[in-house]
Amino acid sequence: RDALRDMAARIAERHRVDRSLVLAVIEVESRYDALARSPRGAIGLMQLMPETAARFDVRDPYNPRDNIEGGVRYLKELLERYSGQVRLALAAYNAGEEAVERHNGIPPFRETIQYVNRVLHELRR
Repeated sequence: RDALRDMAARIAERHRVDRSLVLAVIEVESRYDALARSPRGAIGLMQLMPETAARFDVRDPYNPRDNIEGGVRYLKELLERYSGQVRLALAAYNAGEEAVERHNGIPPFRETIQYVNRVLHELRR
């Protein structure tokens, strides 16, 4: 777990994304289980959907380095899209950019609201 944290922190810093945010996302998404797979098909540490993995050229979403690299690049893109608004970036990471756009903010989905709150809580720890 410490080795995964160190790797994630290095990748986050290389992409100029807050390392604490990346570590919080990994904790909430997979609890550092590189083999995690959600019922909806999200894979690995940062729970990348296959389409997102392909979008960010992730060759093996079960490979921790590849997964974190793709997840951090996606998170960075979302933070840029939403002008650094972490709550909106997290909502889009969970529910998709289309849902955030359609609802003009955090979608009123219980899962997404809880997800944003859990990551922010983890971030404050």
